[in-house]
Amino acid sequence: MEQYPHPSASRLILEEDGVYGPILHQSVIARLTAGLYPLYRSGRIPYEPLPETMLAEEYAAPVPDVVLYDHQTEQARIIIEVCKNTGLKHDISKVVKLTDGELYGILEGFVYNYKTGQWLRYRLGDGGLTTETSFSDVLNLDLNGFL
Repeated sequence: MEQYPHPSASRLILEEDGVYGPILHQSVIARLTAGLYPLYRSGRIPYEPLPETMLAEEYAAPVPDVVLYDHQTEQARIIIEVCKNTGLKHDISKVVKLTDGELYGILEGFVYNYKTGQWLRYRLGDGGLTTETSFSDVLNLDLNGFL
């Protein structure tokens, strides 16, 4: 697989709806999605990686940065939030709430802080406690390898 240079700027992208995302944030989402997609297409992983996709087909559904979606059950199985230092606590809370809420079928959630390189994992039933790891038990795969 082609290696892409690590971006060094944190410029902003202005989208039509007024929401902006730093270049580094979007780069991480792209790398994760691009790295996981060939594994899905080859059948090595069972869930399709989708960037910034609603968890349900309803108006106000949450939108994680990356969703690994199970088409058979029509549920998200893994979510990944990408953040920097200032958004870390919010994204951890979001991942725990969405996973423990059991509304969307999420088995595992991750938060990746692109400023520090830190990964946190939360699994359904972990009682609100995260583990510092990028390894997905559900996929049997280290997600950090795509960055």
